[in-house]
Amino acid sequence: MGRHADTSAGRRSLQLTPQVLIALAVAAVVLLAGGITWWAVGAGSGDCDRTAVVRVAVAPELAPVAEQVLTDAEGLRPEDCASARVTAQEPVQTVGDLGALDAGDLPHLWVPDSSLWTARAQDSALEAVGSVAASPVVLATSQAAVDALGWADGAPGWAAALAGEQGIAVPDLATSAEALTALSAVRTALGGGEEADNAVVQTVLAAGRGPAVSPADALRDGSEGSPDAPLVPVSEQEVWAANADAEDVQLVAVYPAEGSPVLDYPLVRVGTASAPEAAAVDAAVRALTSDAARTAALEAGFRDTEGTAPAGAGAAGIQEAAPQALQLDPAEVQALLAQLSELAAPSRILTVFDISTSMEAPAGDGTRATLARDAAKSTLTLVPGNFALGLWFFAAELEGDRDWTEAVPTRALEAEVGGTLQRDLLDEELDTIPDRLSPGGTGLYDTTLDAVRAARGDFDPTAVNSVLVVTDGTNEDSRGVDLDELLETLRSEADPERPIKVIGVALGPDADLGALEQIADATGGAAYSAVDPTDLQTVLFDALRQR
Repeated sequence: MGRHADTSAGRRSLQLTPQVLIALAVAAVVLLAGGITWWAVGAGSGDCDRTAVVRVAVAPELAPVAEQVLTDAEGLRPEDCASARVTAQEPVQTVGDLGALDAGDLPHLWVPDSSLWTARAQDSALEAVGSVAASPVVLATSQAAVDALGWADGAPGWAAALAGEQGIAVPDLATSAEALTALSAVRTALGGGEEADNAVVQTVLAAGRGPAVSPADALRDGSEGSPDAPLVPVSEQEVWAANADAEDVQLVAVYPAEGSPVLDYPLVRVGTASAPEAAAVDAAVRALTSDAARTAALEAGFRDTEGTAPAGAGAAGIQEAAPQALQLDPAEVQALLAQLSELAAPSRILTVFDISTSMEAPAGDGTRATLARDAAKSTLTLVPGNFALGLWFFAAELEGDRDWTEAVPTRALEAEVGGTLQRDLLDEELDTIPDRLSPGGTGLYDTTLDAVRAARGDFDPTAVNSVLVVTDGTNEDSRGVDLDELLETLRSEADPERPIKVIGVALGPDADLGALEQIADATGGAAYSAVDPTDLQTVLFDALRQR
C-alpha cells in the first residue's frame, strides 16, 4: 500500500483501537517497518582527492524521483568530484535523528512529505528553500462505495464523511501526515472551537467501529471494488500509485467538499554545510527545484506547486483538476494533538538492552552497540513526556549471579530528578552502551523474568505497562531458568489486574527471534526482527508504541 505498512502482517499485530489511535496521535510525528534505503548517485573520478557527498533524506514515496533527478545532475558528476546519497527515510525518523545525532550524521537536505514535520523540529537549524512536489490528501475507497454512499456527484465535508456509517481505516497517526491532516481538516472545516474538537474525537472513535482494519487491507478492498471498502486518508499520489498497474481501476480518490490539505514536500537545508560540500549542496538544491524535477514528479503521480495534474490522472482514479487547498495552521495542529493526548493512557515501559560482547559485531557504519545507542537516542526524542521509561542493561552474570543492572528507575520522562529530567538521564545512560559490553554472554531468560516481576511490582493502573527487551543473541546462562520454565512461570504469575506485556526486539541474524515470539505470546506482547541494521530505529519506535 505504498509507504503505509500493513502492521497486521509479519511478526507483530497492532490493533487500531480508539485508545491506540489517540495514543499514537500523542507522538504526532515514525516510522514504518521497512527500514531505510539509500542510493549513491554520481561518484568521484580517479582524479579527485576527495569527493563531496551530499546526504539527502527523502520521504520514501518521493525517493525514486530524487534519485533520478540527482543522477548525473550538473555539479554532482564525477568530473565535479561530488555526488549525492539519497536516503528513503520516514519523516518521523528524520525528526528523531535531528534531536539526537551529531551534525555529521544528519542529512544536508531533507524532503519530508509535509511542512508539519519541520514544525516538529523547531529546535533544529532548518531552512526551507523550495518544494519538490505536492499531493492533496484525499479519502481512498472503491467506486462501488462512492456510488452506494451517493457521492458520485460530490462528497460531503470532512466531518460528515468521516463520521458516517462507512468504515474508516486510519493510518498510523504517529507516522502519517495524511491521517494527521485529515483530523486537522475536520477541525478546520468546522471552524475550530469545542464543537470542532468534539468532532475530531468522534472521528477517532469512529475508526474503532467493528473489527480493526489496516489501511493496507482497506486499500486492497477498495482496489477489488468492495462496496464496504473503508475510507482511508491517504495522499492522492498513493491512489495513483496503487492504480498504476491495475487493468480495471476500482480504487478512487474522494475529495471532501471543503477542499484538501496538501502535502507540500518541502526542500529543507539542515544546518550549514562546510566546504567543499557547500557547492555540492547548492547543486543538489538546484537539481531538486528544476524543471526536470517537476517533470519527474508529475510522471510519478505527484502534482507540482501549481496543482498541475500528474501523468494519466483520469485513468488512475484521481481527478484532473486540483482540489481547493485547505490551509492548516501548524500551531493549531499541535494544539489538537495536545488535546488528544489528554485522552490517552500513557505507557510505562521498562527497557532492557543487551550489552554482551556480541554487540561488538559490525553493523552499518559501526557496531551493533553503537547502532543500538543511536537508534535508542533518536527514538527517545520522539516519545511523549507523559510516558514513563526505565532502563536496564543485561548480560550473563553481570553483577554476581544476577544478569542485569538497573541504570535508571522507571519514571515519567518529564519528571525531574535532582534538577535533571528523566529523559536526559536516560539519554546519558544510553550513551554508555558501547563502553558497557560484558564478556558474560547473554542472560536473556532470567533477565526477562526479573524485568516482568519488577514491572508488575511497579505497576501503574493508569498506564499501559510493558517490558521492552532488545537483544542480538540467544540465552547463554545455563545456571538460570530455561525457556520452558520461563514460559510456564510467566503464565502462572500473570495477573489480570496487573498485566505486563513483553515486547522483544531481535537485533541481527543471530538473535533468538523464536524465543522472543514465544515470550511475547505468553504475555500478550509482540516480537520484532531487525536483521537489517537500518531497520532498528524504525522497529524500536514501533515497539515503544506497541499498546
